[in-house]
Amino acid sequence: MVVQLENAVPSVAEKIYNVFQSAYKVEALLIKASHFPPLSRMQHDIVRSNALFYGFYCESTLAGVIEIKVKNKCLSIESLTVHPSYFKKGIAGKLIAHALKSHTYNKAVVETAVANTPAINLYKKHGFSEYKQWLPAHGILKTAMLLELN
Repeated sequence: MVVQLENAVPSVAEKIYNVFQSAYKVEALLIKASHFPPLSRMQHDIVRSNALFYGFYCESTLAGVIEIKVKNKCLSIESLTVHPSYFKKGIAGKLIAHALKSHTYNKAVVETAVANTPAINLYKKHGFSEYKQWLPAHGILKTAMLLELN
């Protein structure tokens, strides 16, 4: 079940943080990153964020989180994580679908590491296509993906 999360509540932010940390540790290994910037994000950063957070619960456990921003008819997926205990259960896809159907936008964008093939394939499954690559200062080659509505 997907629900909006009140990230400004410290106990909720802690649950989001725990999912982020668990998932991003696995992603860092997958893309062979010795320094992975999302792992530096702290609980207080989540509390202060003005993004929208949605969570997928399996019974009473927060299993996945999507963080989005919508501005000027552009939906931006800021983060999408699933706790490793819940990998390969379709949770990430359900979170993407929920975000895309719950908001009004003309285009949606997301960024991920070029080496994160599972994420790229998932976004492609939801209609995104790659449109640029670049190498940020942290040294992890990234790709940007776009979904445009007609």
